[in-house]
Amino acid sequence: MASIKEKTRGQLIIISGTTCAGKGTIINKLLENNQNLELSISYTSRPMRTGDKEGVDYYFISQEEFEKKIKENYFLEYAKVRYGNYFGTPKKELEEKLASGHDVILEIDVQGAQTVKKMFPETILIFILAPSMEEVKRRIKARGLENNEQIIDRFKTAYREINEINKYNYVVVNDIVEEAVKKVESILISEKCRVDRIEEIFVENQEEILHEFLMGKEFDNSITPIDK
Repeated sequence: MASIKEKTRGQLIIISGTTCAGKGTIINKLLENNQNLELSISYTSRPMRTGDKEGVDYYFISQEEFEKKIKENYFLEYAKVRYGNYFGTPKKELEEKLASGHDVILEIDVQGAQTVKKMFPETILIFILAPSMEEVKRRIKARGLENNEQIIDRFKTAYREINEINKYNYVVVNDIVEEAVKKVESILISEKCRVDRIEEIFVENQEEILHEFLMGKEFDNSITPIDK
């Protein structure tokens, strides 16, 4: 029987999506279900909110510290988003996790996803959609964190990002969380089976000997056919 040796380097998975599409919920479920999966924690200059945890949700640093790290080429990608806050992906930590064989999830926006894809062409890009914009509106209002101007701004961003879906490998509609998680897990399993993930193929000795014997018989003209 043949056996396959896969590449030991982990897979890089980017999950993006529109506002209130439920990206965070899906990612948390994926992390619970898959021990080899890790989340890359981003740095941000935005203030901590109620419920935020340092080193879990983000690494919270000042704007001055963030800009210092930019100059030091610390980030794989970064962006200055609405309200002037920075968000960035640490390069060294990400590389170490992938090199150790762990699959890593990045939760970043469309712009950041394209930047990372150029550096790591093998990156798996997954876009999460809410079932409808009406549902997005309901979720935003239920959260109660934004005023009308901020809600309109989020909708504009959402429509702009939806137009970028064709730059992604997969799209998953998050109508029922459990079903959406299953779909993402299926994507990750199928990606593991890609031919370009194979490093070597081994054939057991007995099969190798049989193959060589049959090939020898086929091409050896000195062998006399058996009379019927």
